[in-house]
Amino acid sequence: MKKIGITGNIGSGKSTLTKLFSIIGIPVYDADSRAKWLMQHHPAIKEGLLHIFGKDVYHSDQTLNKAFIANLVFKQPELLAKLNTLVHPKVFADFDQWLTEQDAPYIVKEAALLIESESYKQLDELILVCAPESLRLERTMNRDAASKAAVLARMSNQMDEALKVPYANYLVNNDGVQMLIPQVLAIHAAILERASLEN
Repeated sequence: MKKIGITGNIGSGKSTLTKLFSIIGIPVYDADSRAKWLMQHHPAIKEGLLHIFGKDVYHSDQTLNKAFIANLVFKQPELLAKLNTLVHPKVFADFDQWLTEQDAPYIVKEAALLIESESYKQLDELILVCAPESLRLERTMNRDAASKAAVLARMSNQMDEALKVPYANYLVNNDGVQMLIPQVLAIHAAILERASLEN
């Protein structure tokens, strides 16, 4: 079973793309959502988060205080490194377990940092979702009810989209003009064709 990655910068439309793959019957693993779930429920991760960030890492109702974590790791790269060291191995293990439960010609793994974390090396092919920066800014402000300055700060911490292009086997243009469905169907057909040739 081939493993296909989907990545892209903030506001590019990764989630929209994965929904389309899901609609055509391809299993999707959302690494970022699973990481948040594990941070909420995995005993070893919870213990590690409390050790790294202190008791304020969870709200009084024991839900994860994502804003608190984001604020700290944004200002202190060493904390981000500790967070990644704690969470990433558990997400990889969770993904491997999930893989054993799938039965499809290929699966899709969506994550924002597939290239930066070098996780793409564990996948067979990579899809990069691209969109103009102004559109990504607008989408993220609307989605997160965030200020322009806050979104720009998050964007400035990301690897430039142009630098990600050489890593990708497929590019999807999500500029709000080109339709996504034909692009997804073309990639789907190409992946199936390549898989059949390799078998």
